[in-house]
Amino acid sequence: MTMEIILGEELKDIWKEIDLQPERVAKLAIGAKKSKDYMSVELNEWESILSEIITGDVFGADRIDYLLRDSYHTGVAYGKFDHYRLIDTMRILPKEGADGSQEPVLGVEEGGLESAEALLLARYFMFSQIYFHPVRLIYDQHLADFLKSWLGEGMFPTDYKEHLKYTDNEVISGMLSIARDKSHPAQAQAERIVRRRHFKRIYRPAAEDQKFLEPGRKIYEAASEKFGEENVKHIQRTQDRRKSFFPVLIQGARISEAASEKETFSNIPLASCENVFISPEMKEQADVWLSGKREEILSSAGGE
Repeated sequence: MTMEIILGEELKDIWKEIDLQPERVAKLAIGAKKSKDYMSVELNEWESILSEIITGDVFGADRIDYLLRDSYHTGVAYGKFDHYRLIDTMRILPKEGADGSQEPVLGVEEGGLESAEALLLARYFMFSQIYFHPVRLIYDQHLADFLKSWLGEGMFPTDYKEHLKYTDNEVISGMLSIARDKSHPAQAQAERIVRRRHFKRIYRPAAEDQKFLEPGRKIYEAASEKFGEENVKHIQRTQDRRKSFFPVLIQGARISEAASEKETFSNIPLASCENVFISPEMKEQADVWLSGKREEILSSAGGE
């Protein structure tokens, strides 16, 4: 769909006005992928570097931007790092390919290692503290449930022209309207969001619970049986694995790997979370029930 939007009629006049070839924009936007409907995407060395600057896993501008922007708008410091220093020390360096050839990729000078390290740690902390925050997760789930009930066939249109007709305005307006319409099948989901009647967390696996087999799933299944599946949610997430290996220019002469210079790059963990939520109307009852049944439920999950 990204390819269709970029090459579509809606953006045609914009590309013409700023004198850009939409095919080249599309190549950089989707990277080294194939599109059977439009073109075979083959990037040359410089296009690969440009694509990495825009969307790369380590130094992509998009990833740097969302950390700083989300950190600012949520009022936390987890996503902040010295991006000025990182950009100043960034270099195009040779990296040996699988066939022994030298391919140009983005790397940093030795003095930028700490900034690159801070970037990867900032990503981990933002996932563990913000993106995987239980309230954020449950509202994501409520929104997904609402959209499945509200949209035709439970999904956004796959035709890009129809897809572009949906913006935040249409979704929010529809949600506000449906929240007041008790006859609509999506009313309950809309009201959860509009009235802030979101599900509440009743369980998160503690460290000592890891000795049991799938503790979150077992609590979810027991709670669903007790309170009804429609009143319980089980949400489990793991941060996407992104490469953290890149070349480093040492003393302006020698090329090394980041992981060889700092162990941190090989040991940065992936943020993960698991939560069981319940309808707020049943939260107090569920807490009492779980406090008396927790050990019994977990023990039945496979034992120690």
